[in-house]
Amino acid sequence: MAAPEVMASFHPPPGSPITPLEPGSPRAPRDIVPAPIVGQQSVHQTTFACIEAAVASSCGRQHDINEDAHSDLMGGRGRLFVLADGVGGGAMAQMASRQLVAQLHAAFDTHRPDADRVRAALLDADRAIARRIAETTDSPGAATVALCAPLNAFASKWLVAWVGDCRVYRLVVGGEARIELLTRDVTFGNLGELPPDRGSPDDPARMVGNGAISLANVALHQLAYGDLFVLCSDGVHKYVDVDDWGRLLKQPLPLLRRCENLIALARANGSADDATVLLLRRGAASNPRLRWLKRWVESIDSPRANR
Repeated sequence: MAAPEVMASFHPPPGSPITPLEPGSPRAPRDIVPAPIVGQQSVHQTTFACIEAAVASSCGRQHDINEDAHSDLMGGRGRLFVLADGVGGGAMAQMASRQLVAQLHAAFDTHRPDADRVRAALLDADRAIARRIAETTDSPGAATVALCAPLNAFASKWLVAWVGDCRVYRLVVGGEARIELLTRDVTFGNLGELPPDRGSPDDPARMVGNGAISLANVALHQLAYGDLFVLCSDGVHKYVDVDDWGRLLKQPLPLLRRCENLIALARANGSADDATVLLLRRGAASNPRLRWLKRWVESIDSPRANR
């Protein structure tokens, strides 16, 4: 895993909140027609930078509705990119993930995020989602999340934050292309905690919506020209090998097609869960008068400079 510039780990509160678990419904027959993959792509152009974005998502065979949620790329401003995975099953899981995405965008679509504001926004969302669920049912519900946000005008420095087991990877294309995992799953096993009854060490131990977070994981990372950030739910990353990540992401295809190919591979490898992939690629400013500035930023972002 690449070493981040800044990292803050979880500090779990005393006590053990009720942890939502997937309902464990039986899988549908393998010959069932898979749900369609729905996608979006967009380009966010500013004076100094260009951010290309694409997202694809598909409902898994073990769910009636897609419990993943993500940023609306067509309506966003390029300030924040979010992917959330509902946990607990059914409408509560879907509501948790959608409300989490909406609440984060409401907090940051007009303000540039920083680490403290992201942590505060996730705590606010945790309480708001818990209240809404409590108005409907005594059953627990929550969501895991990963987000990326550019921190400067050149989109060279980014904030990465996550709760639970949604992941963020970086594809480095300069020199020898490689895929890097930038997050560490916040699971019972990784925290050295015992899972609840019927749970697994690989289940997320911290979520948004059930009071199980106090500080979100936050890190700062560089993104060079042409490099990719990859946000994904566990319905994808649990079924795609490291070698396959690099192979599919390096293909000279539109970003949306690469998202779709990753989901298709996860499905072929046995994923029955909801699956979502969001790709972000940093491009150069289109104004030719800024070429000197582009060269200077590229020199800062080069692998040698980032060591």
